[in-house]
Amino acid sequence: MGKKISLPVVNESREPTGADRISGPARPQYQNLPNEAGPRPRWIRKRVSMNEKFFETKKLVNDSALHTVCESAACPNIGECWSRKALTFMILGNVCTRSCGFCDVQTGKPLAVDEDEPRRVAEALSTLDLNYIVITSVDRDDLPDGGAGIWAETIRRTKEVCPDLGIEVLTPDFKGNLDDVDIVLDAKPDCFAHNIETVAEMHRVVRPQAKYERSLAVLAHSAKRDDVLTKSGMMLGLGETKEQTLATMQDLADAGVQILNLGQYLRPSPRHLPIKRWVSPEEFDELAKAGEEMGFEHVEAGPLVRSSYRADLQAAEIEKKRAED
Repeated sequence: MGKKISLPVVNESREPTGADRISGPARPQYQNLPNEAGPRPRWIRKRVSMNEKFFETKKLVNDSALHTVCESAACPNIGECWSRKALTFMILGNVCTRSCGFCDVQTGKPLAVDEDEPRRVAEALSTLDLNYIVITSVDRDDLPDGGAGIWAETIRRTKEVCPDLGIEVLTPDFKGNLDDVDIVLDAKPDCFAHNIETVAEMHRVVRPQAKYERSLAVLAHSAKRDDVLTKSGMMLGLGETKEQTLATMQDLADAGVQILNLGQYLRPSPRHLPIKRWVSPEEFDELAKAGEEMGFEHVEAGPLVRSSYRADLQAAEIEKKRAED
């Protein structure tokens, strides 16, 4: 029997100011601003199936001592994904050098890099018998390469011990340094993901230390490669218009992005950006159809959709379609 939970937010990206200069509350400008969207609608709830496979996977994860975003963000899709042995792990610590208005990850000065992390992650993953993993990280603007070296070594080490495991990386923008992006891509993940997060007009509010054009450039660079899928995602309900959303989707399609995820923004706390409106399932369906017409190979759109949702199935579906063509 599943239990009903309220949908939390999944936090997977953030933005910079220089960690040494960050102090006090990360987002005081949003403190106690009221949500304008009203009460949560019925579709922002989901029954989580906690069956035998779920608890089997949970035990394996707990024994491995790896940090999963699935658990830390209390993702509502955890039952569905873990029953397929598809997980999302975070590397490079849990303190971010950026302070996006939507993200609940701690902002500050991160600890020193654990150079042994790639080996430990690969070793732990080798015991889990997984089918697909998503690896993500905080932004590490304090590092010369933005953490790209650790990213690449984690991918390589994991491939050595789990050659059949599908690996998707959900990366920061590496300050737009395409050489650092290449370090990650050269390690040959199956899918390279970087979230644009919001429309161009709202970047200064939502991602004040990121740049819309920079994220597009990172995605376009990845999309030039034939050996990796390129993916991005957006949150809706922050105040963007439908026209702005469609324009951003077109920008992503023009950049060569193949997979697009669209989901409802949910406020982690009163310190974060307020929710402006609830986007209906019907509107998500309309956007998915529009995305397909723009040329995306797959569009995952819905209130409960998060960056890593059905990542394993998306990759498999595209592989099957390409084989049939």
